[in-house]
Amino acid sequence: MKNTRSTAARYVSLCLAAVLFVPLAGAAELARPDAARYLDHVKYLAAPELKGRGAGMPELEEAGRYIAEQFRNYGLQPGMNGTSFLQPFTVTTGGRMGAENQFLVKSGAGETSLEPGQDYVPVNFSSSGQFAGQVVFAGYGISSDEFGYDDYFHFDVSGKVVVVLRYEPKIFANKRRGARRRYSHHAHLISKAINARDRGAKAVILVNGNLDGNKDDLVKFGAVSGPDDSGIAMLHVKNKVVDRWLSSADTSLKQLQAKLNKGETNSFSLPEDLTISIEIDIERERATLHNVAGYLPGRSEEYLVIGAHYDHLGLGDQSSLAPSKIGTPHLGADDNASGTAGLIELARVFSMRPDPLERGILFLAFSGEETGLLGSAHWVENPTHPIEDVIAMLNMDMIGRVSKSKLYVGGTGTGNTFTDLLSGLEGSHPFELSFSESGYTASDHTSFLPKNIPVLFFFSGLHGDYHKPSDTWEKINTDQAVEVVNFIAGVASELIAADHPPEYRKISGASHGGRPSGGGGGYGPYFGSIPDFAPVEDGVKFADIRPGSPADKAGLQGGDILKQFGDKPISNLYDFTYALRDSEVGDVVEVTVERGGETLSMKVTLEQRR
Repeated sequence: MKNTRSTAARYVSLCLAAVLFVPLAGAAELARPDAARYLDHVKYLAAPELKGRGAGMPELEEAGRYIAEQFRNYGLQPGMNGTSFLQPFTVTTGGRMGAENQFLVKSGAGETSLEPGQDYVPVNFSSSGQFAGQVVFAGYGISSDEFGYDDYFHFDVSGKVVVVLRYEPKIFANKRRGARRRYSHHAHLISKAINARDRGAKAVILVNGNLDGNKDDLVKFGAVSGPDDSGIAMLHVKNKVVDRWLSSADTSLKQLQAKLNKGETNSFSLPEDLTISIEIDIERERATLHNVAGYLPGRSEEYLVIGAHYDHLGLGDQSSLAPSKIGTPHLGADDNASGTAGLIELARVFSMRPDPLERGILFLAFSGEETGLLGSAHWVENPTHPIEDVIAMLNMDMIGRVSKSKLYVGGTGTGNTFTDLLSGLEGSHPFELSFSESGYTASDHTSFLPKNIPVLFFFSGLHGDYHKPSDTWEKINTDQAVEVVNFIAGVASELIAADHPPEYRKISGASHGGRPSGGGGGYGPYFGSIPDFAPVEDGVKFADIRPGSPADKAGLQGGDILKQFGDKPISNLYDFTYALRDSEVGDVVEVTVERGGETLSMKVTLEQRR
């Protein structure tokens, strides 16, 4: 949406703004953010027409162009070498079933062909290619020391096609830690796939079994959480198909499931004349996303980064907390139109400052945050200005729903001057501040920490509309949100005017009081690595290592790419997560990493999670 104000209107606005300058401690006077402008930006970004600003959607690109236009109107320099406000990067946004999917079943009764979409569907993280082999049944496909249960105990599935039931035995419910979790992580489809793959299976066939009266529906392609490629073929097949196979062994899903639900394992090979030949064709969908960068120069080459992500969940995906509403725009007013509107307002008020800045400010609107901090990860590896000149990074993510005047500020320990700076601003804002020294939470400032850049993260708290279509602009607490933006303006003013920039400090331990982190942290023993969400071809790249952690004691470093964890190959973050969950406190695990072209092996002693 272009700004069409006339020159006269612009002059009137500037004159009005001139009387709104208010003093900030130790810094030049600065205009206050404007509530009406702020809310207009939120309304635009969270409008139903923008359909939730999902990765790969044209509406997300429209939002990016809108932000760039605001930066241009405020006289910011294009952040990409002075020529463009948009920094492109390519991501995988999903996949779709190709035209070459085939499923042939051969038995003594002849050959039959199954119909994709009706009899079966590939799971979206399945490997593509041709797979064939003898069929075996492996219960729920679970191996768990926690529950004293193993469907693969003394059962070799190497080179076989493994049939497994969905979810987990009912007896697990009596032993499960954490009453709020309906299922343990063993029920996750990616967990079943990794377990079978690590035992040499060629393919996994998932079957619903008896779901307490629910329909025998196939999973929707693209709706299952997992990596792009799990390294094994996985398909979901209708009950009636698998029951025909089991009848040749004089049993049925109902009979087998009744035994398994009591905790009895029952894995076996089906008749040798039953073989399966599968061709899986999944076309990976890729899209070009854009960070939006606008630069306001200062007297020195040093500059402050102020950031917020402008993407959200689009029409909903596996991250939706209203799964029945997937397909409906998840509007993301608080997450994170609220922070993006704040970014735009800060660009406006700093561009109107009457005197030149002591240091510059780079305003960065990130894309790809919801799919793994991809935009910020791309920027720190491909900075639009010299990254060694960044003095600090301020991040706004969900600042629009302040409750009881409480505001969370993370990363206070990452800069040696932050505590004194924030204390000096006491009285200039209406908030009760809740501090966290660590900067590691699931938002874009985390990407800056491995580059030894101090960060501050501003967050107004979670609420019942988080990651739901009900996160709408009407629920934004505009007056309080503008006070947050004004407070951040004060912090930024102090940083750009300071005699010396803050020195980076590495903080050990997990953070508290911020947004929930992804990746399933909190289960299994403590390792101490911070994953780099930028994709690598194979393995898990560490963005950083927590000081004093088991990984640190073993000599692991940021930038290492984990390839092997004990006897388990590591291809992606899911492999690492499940390998760690299957380990015990006190285990000494030999890990293999790549570092600068070398392959190194180290022994890590796992500890109790802190």
